[in-house]
Amino acid sequence: MIIDERFMQRCLHLAEKGRSTVAPNPMVGCVIVHQNKIIGEGWHQKAGQPHAEVNAIANVKDKALLKKSTVYVSLEPCNHYGRTPPCAHLLVAQGVKRVVVGCQDPFEKVNGSGIETLRQAGIEVVVGVLEKACQRQNERFFIFHQQKRPYILLKWAQTANNMIAPLPEDKASQRPFYIAQQSDLRRVHQWRSEEAAIAVGAQTAMDDDPALTTRWVHGNNPVRVLLDPHDRVGKEHRIFNGEAKTLHYTHLTLGLSPNPSPKEYLSAVLKDLYTKEITSLLVEGGRFTLQQLIDGNLWDEARIYIGEKTISEGIEAPQFPAMRQGKRHQGWQHR
Repeated sequence: MIIDERFMQRCLHLAEKGRSTVAPNPMVGCVIVHQNKIIGEGWHQKAGQPHAEVNAIANVKDKALLKKSTVYVSLEPCNHYGRTPPCAHLLVAQGVKRVVVGCQDPFEKVNGSGIETLRQAGIEVVVGVLEKACQRQNERFFIFHQQKRPYILLKWAQTANNMIAPLPEDKASQRPFYIAQQSDLRRVHQWRSEEAAIAVGAQTAMDDDPALTTRWVHGNNPVRVLLDPHDRVGKEHRIFNGEAKTLHYTHLTLGLSPNPSPKEYLSAVLKDLYTKEITSLLVEGGRFTLQQLIDGNLWDEARIYIGEKTISEGIEAPQFPAMRQGKRHQGWQHR
C-alpha cells in the first residue's frame, strides 16, 4: 500500500537521526498512525536508552487511541531482554491493532521472534514495506550479525594517474602530501564521526603519523585501530596520544605466531573487533593494508577520492578484482 510506504519513509527519516549515536544497536524509527494521522513518533536515540517504539508511544497524548492505531517501525520489534525490555511485548500490552515492519532483525535473539510474538497476540503484522531501504540503512548492523565482523569501508585518495603517495625516498621533501582539497578532508572527518572505528597499517602510522580524529568537524572520535602485526610503531606517534581510544593489534596481543599470514592476522583482528561490538571499520591505509583486505574479500564499501594532481613516480593505488555482487565502489572528485 502506498500509504504504508509513506509512513515507513517517515520511520527511515527518524531513524537516521541516530546514525552517530546508537551503535552497536541499529537505527530504528517508529511512527504511530490513527485514521491516517500521525499521533506519535520516535527513534532510537542512543545505545542503552529507550527504543523507537517506547519513545513513539510516550509521544502519544491519548493512549486510548493505540488500540485503534497502526504502528510503523523500520526494523522488527525486539523480543528479548537486553539493556531495555522487549518492544514486541510492549506493543502487545498496549493492544495495538496493526504493526507494519520494514524488515526483519538478523540478530539471533530476535530474527523473526518479535514478529511471531505480535501475530500470536492477534495483531495484524505486515512485513517488508520498503524492505531494501530499511536493510540498506542498517547495513552495518546486518553485516555485523550475519558475518560476525564489522562492516568494512575502504577509503583512500589517489592522483589523476592512480598514485596514492610519493615513493618513500621522496616523501621527506613532499610532506605533507595532500591529494584531497580541504573541503573534502572535512567530509572525511565527518565520515570518521559516523563509524565505530578507524584503522591504518603500521607503515602509514610511521610515515604519515595520522591522528585519526574528527578535529575538523563536531562529532565523536572513532576507536583507532593500529594494524601492526610485528609491533613496529613506537609510542611517540600520534595514534597513541590519548585523544581517542586506540586498539594496538600485534601478533602478541592476538596470541599469534611471530610471522602470521595476512589472512590469519586479519581474521584474528576482525574476530576481536566483533567481540568488542565494533560494528563498522573505516580503513584509511596504507596500500598494503587496503590491498590485503581487497584480496581477502574483507570489505563492503570503497570510497575513493580522485584528485587533479599527478606525480611522475609513486605508490600505486590498490586494485580491485572483478566487482563482486553486493559490493559498493564509489569515487568522488573535487570540482
